[in-house]
Amino acid sequence: MSNATMEREEAARLPEGDVVRILLEQHARIRDLFTEVKSAQGEQKREIFDELRALLAIHETAEEMILRPTARRTAGAAEAEARNHEEEEANKVRAQLEKVDVGSPEFDSQIAAFERSVIAHAEHEEQEEFPAVRQGCDENQLRGMGALLMTAEKLAPPHPHPRAAGSTAAQWLTGPFASMVDRVKDALTRSRGGT
Repeated sequence: MSNATMEREEAARLPEGDVVRILLEQHARIRDLFTEVKSAQGEQKREIFDELRALLAIHETAEEMILRPTARRTAGAAEAEARNHEEEEANKVRAQLEKVDVGSPEFDSQIAAFERSVIAHAEHEEQEEFPAVRQGCDENQLRGMGALLMTAEKLAPPHPHPRAAGSTAAQWLTGPFASMVDRVKDALTRSRGGT
């Protein structure tokens, strides 16, 4: 079983801008945020969860848009579909978690189960999908995918959109518009002092 330190060490061995390096660094940050949200209280817990939720939504959208088409070719359609299905399920759980009070015991039990599924998903990517992508692409392609991934993340919505999850085409069609709407809603909520 990998951990955040191992993911960062593996990422550091890869060239700057490599798509797998970027994703491994994000996996490590996701693990860190799960640890932080479990030990935080009150408003700090909500803020950390909001950061985790947004990172996961953006990360998964970008993976579906940029990594999955290459993974379909290099790791096979079944592998790509399995990862998309996991992300689709995670989007549903994440959307439900957004509605639960972070101070409740229900949130703590749901976040623990959610963490287990997210970590299992990341490990499948790291063990099955990433090696196939790295083997099937040269350094220029991997850096190009890294640049595209970073661009896609700027366009990705920061909230889960279960109807688009699991579909590369749906992410490309709805992602930029959903992102704009989500970011305006978030800004309005912050300006009103809400969460």
